[in-house]
Amino acid sequence: MTPNCRPSTRADLSEATAFLAAYPDVQAIDIVLSDLHGVGRGKIIRRHELESLFTSGRGMPASLFAQDVSGHDVDAAIEVMADGGGDSRCWPVPDTLGFQTATGRGLVLLQIDGADGLPHPLDPRNALLTQIARADTLGFIPMGALELEFYLVDKDRDADGRPQPARAPMTGRRLSGTNCMSVDELDEMAPFFDAVYEGAAALDLPMESLISEYAVGQFELTLHYRDLAGAADDIVRSKRLLRTTARRFGMEACFMSKPFSQSSGSGMHLHLSLTDESGANIFGDQADGHLSTVMLNAIGGIRSSMDASMLVLAPVLNSWRRFAGTIYSPAANTWGTEDRNVALRIPEGSARSRHFEHRVAGVDANPYLVAAITLGAALDGIEADTAPGAEGAGGAGGYPAMPGGWLEAIDRFEGSEVMKTLLGAPLHRILSAVKRGEHEALAVEVTDLEWQLYGTTI
Repeated sequence: MTPNCRPSTRADLSEATAFLAAYPDVQAIDIVLSDLHGVGRGKIIRRHELESLFTSGRGMPASLFAQDVSGHDVDAAIEVMADGGGDSRCWPVPDTLGFQTATGRGLVLLQIDGADGLPHPLDPRNALLTQIARADTLGFIPMGALELEFYLVDKDRDADGRPQPARAPMTGRRLSGTNCMSVDELDEMAPFFDAVYEGAAALDLPMESLISEYAVGQFELTLHYRDLAGAADDIVRSKRLLRTTARRFGMEACFMSKPFSQSSGSGMHLHLSLTDESGANIFGDQADGHLSTVMLNAIGGIRSSMDASMLVLAPVLNSWRRFAGTIYSPAANTWGTEDRNVALRIPEGSARSRHFEHRVAGVDANPYLVAAITLGAALDGIEADTAPGAEGAGGAGGYPAMPGGWLEAIDRFEGSEVMKTLLGAPLHRILSAVKRGEHEALAVEVTDLEWQLYGTTI
């Protein structure tokens, strides 16, 4: 199925009118399109413009998808654009319009159409919807949730100009110590997280459990298990909620994969299953107690192309620092049951709720692309009856070795026919160009560490 063969799904005008009636004092709305990197690009419109957004859309240049993380055009990516730089039409994503308690503004996510009025082939969200539509033709409804790990840092740097842990709003104490799963630390942070949960309720965002993670100032939020497209939308909205709320508390929410070299990295684990039209879990255990053959085939499909998918799962240079400490950050093509050292983990639980967890992606990855290539590869495995291979942390044999670094991941992705098929040729080509451009820009940059090591020494 090609990525732009479906009609665009647009939010109904009734969503806008209901929002305006519910929030008569709201004067502005953030309209947000996720680019290749998951970075929000868009505008702040005024109240009187909201209904026209729903009825007529809003113009934005598709060249936003040819930019690097910092928003600069990548020449090689611009060269593959064929629209002359004109605007394409953006439309509200259904069920994403809500009120932001931190800013006092509304928020709605956007999707973008091409000149033909069909979903734009460069839109990462469209790539996910294409794989969901493919699953539908096979009789499957993809369900999932993504976990969100992140750091909270002080808005001010330390005496050496480096980021430092945030202060707890309740006590003023600067966070210190790992304090993994400390309930007292969560209590100290309660004013901030109470505001986050209040904001989530206003956005109808299904945030659930909160824990302090395995580093100073690192936390994890889980979100309710639901339809896969909605689960990816939840991550985009959650990041915005955390950022806007943190700023009001003198903090910044950090979604780098490895912000501190000696501390734990931040992942974005994807939990995935398939149901049938009746809601029954196709990944549920067999009657004899054995794991579902369909689920094992899905795992086999993901393993078959995991090496080529690593650019999506670890998209920037910093992503690869997370794998330097491999405890709970698997960089090997492995699977297993209730083992946090493997890439694809089957958690313990009831036979009826069985699913698997893809643990490789960093929190810096685009959730739409992560979900698209994971679901697509799983469907490949199901259609081809692909065996999962040997179980366990040492069972990587039989599948291609994983890339050794970012540049190799770019090469593998760019040369992969599987990734081209799953994402569509246009998106595959432009993502390859953008990431190669980012690599080239960083490769020529002389860092402070290089000056420290070599400047007056060799």
